[in-house]
This record gives sequence, C-alpha cells and structure tokens, in this order.
Amino acid sequence: MKAAVLYEGGVIRYEEWPDPVPKPGDSDLPRALAGKAHYYPIVLGHEFSGEVVEVCEGSGRIKPGMRVSGVPLLPCMQCGDCAQGNYSLCRQYSFIGSRVQGSFAQYVALPEANAVPFDESVCWVQGALFEPSTVALHGLMRNKYFGGEDVAILGGGTIGQFSAQWARIMGAKNVTVFDLEQSRLNLALRLGAQYGIHTGNEGFMEEALSLTQGKGYGMVFETAGAVATMRMAFSLAANKAHVCFIGTPHQDLTFTPAQWENMNRKEFRLTGSWMSYSAPFPGREWSLTAHAYKQGTLRFDEQLIYRTFPLSEAQQAFDLYRTPGQVQGKVMFSVD
Repeated sequence: MKAAVLYEGGVIRYEEWPDPVPKPGDSDLPRALAGKAHYYPIVLGHEFSGEVVEVCEGSGRIKPGMRVSGVPLLPCMQCGDCAQGNYSLCRQYSFIGSRVQGSFAQYVALPEANAVPFDESVCWVQGALFEPSTVALHGLMRNKYFGGEDVAILGGGTIGQFSAQWARIMGAKNVTVFDLEQSRLNLALRLGAQYGIHTGNEGFMEEALSLTQGKGYGMVFETAGAVATMRMAFSLAANKAHVCFIGTPHQDLTFTPAQWENMNRKEFRLTGSWMSYSAPFPGREWSLTAHAYKQGTLRFDEQLIYRTFPLSEAQQAFDLYRTPGQVQGKVMFSVD
C-alpha cells in the first residue's frame, strides 16, 4: 500500500509500505514537527474513518463494508486502571499513530473493539472527527456536567467547538464561547452557541459576566491549553462552579495569590480531563457521538476543516503549521 511515512528530521515521504494484517482481538503535530515520535520511520495518524475491507476469523460485530471510525487507544486491559474502566490512565497502553502504525495510509489494522460503526448518512469527514468529539464529551463527563447552567467554553478550536455543541445538546442554559479569532466565534454561533466573546476586546470580562447577571458561569471548560485562558477560567467561574481543564498547556502556569483565592472563596471544583474513554471500552463518548451525528443534533460545518490534501502531499500539509496562526481548523487527508 501507499503511506505517508515520517522519518527523522520531520521528513515525510509518500511511499510503498507493508500492508497491515488483521489479528484476532486486534496528535500528530509534535511528532511530525518537534521530533517527538517514539521511533522512525513511522506512519502517523490517529483521527480517521474508513470502510472495513477484511476481518479476521471469529469477528462478529464488525463486517466487511461497514463504515467505521477508528479508536486510537490500545489499553493493556490487564492493569488496575483498565479493570476499573479508566482506560485513559493505563500506563501500559499503546496508541495507533504514535506507538504503532497509524492511519496516514491506504489501510490500517485495529482490534474489533476499536472500530465504531456509523450510519451511512454520516460522511467520512465526520467519521474522522469522532476523536475530537469524544475528547470534548469526556471533559463534560469528567466535570459532572448537568444542564440548566450558563456554560463558558474557553477556546474556539476543534475541541472547543465540540465542547460547546455537547453542552448545548445536554441542556445548557446558555453557551458562551471565548476566543481571539472572530471567525471561530462565528462558527460557534452557527453550531448553536448563544454568545461569542472576543477576548481581545477591552472590557470583555465585564461583558461576559453581564451575560450571567454577574454570577459567573456554573460550568467552565478550558480547551485551549493557554496560560491566559486557564487563568480566565478562575475569574469566570461562579460560586460552586464546575471547572474542567481539557486543553494541554505547553508553558509554565502560575497564579497570583489573588487569582488562586478565586478558587478558595468560590469553592468551585477543578478537574482535569485526559483523552476520551469509559467503560465498556471505548465508552459512551464514542457511541453517543455516532448517535448524535446520525440524529443531526451534533452538527458539522465545513469551516471545521481548514484544507484537504491528498495523502501524497502530507509534507506540504504539515509545513503549513510552521507558520503560527496560519491553520484555522483541521487539515484532512484523503486516501485514494
């Protein structure tokens, strides 16, 4: 088969690669641009969908011809965390697209449990977006989400857009998305958010709090992993709020005593969220995404995708990310 293969030094070559073989039971930017792959050469790719072309003997749930989204996590299923359904916390895990060969190829092999069927009305691009949708939904579940509250989504990237949608689907009073890019705020409004706050505007915090009559937000989800938004979460939270950090920070994060006192005085609960899995594996995050896409409650907008490349142009696609701020949305690969 043909695959986009990452070599040391950030070089990606479109070349012949051995076909994967099905066996019984059987983010990519830092790896491509920052030299953080586990080994070379490797085929990256962990957000993907495709048609089942072959199953091994004994497979029952998945049949050839099915349209499926791929689940990238390969938990050991033997440790104490896995036994409790905490697959994201498994320390002996493997992962499609980083520790084993991934989906930037014409074919990818995965265990039957890692194939999530979806309806024919759901397009292939939506199928490839299951993974970010499930990351967002896992954050809501970790945050003990309940409806009827004002919800703040800090960051209007892909995870933020899905977090806002799931908050709407699950009965938020109002959903407000915060971002520095007006285009992302416009997208959030099209996808069902009630308000968009441009955080580059003077007085944006006063505007945001006025939408809650000064009480603050009962549910706060930080999805950008930025220092500014992580601090902002503390200021936006209402008394007894639920605050969840979904975004992954890449800089040191410090708080002044006054900022930290927000948590003490408001007595809000703060939790983190990691990946997107629950019991039974891969979890409700994945089955609910398939259901909500089929029902149309989880919406798709073309602006979620920045640009689509043929797999043979993978190097050019990753080179776009070398210019900060150029890529707004997902880069998608099509496979011949």
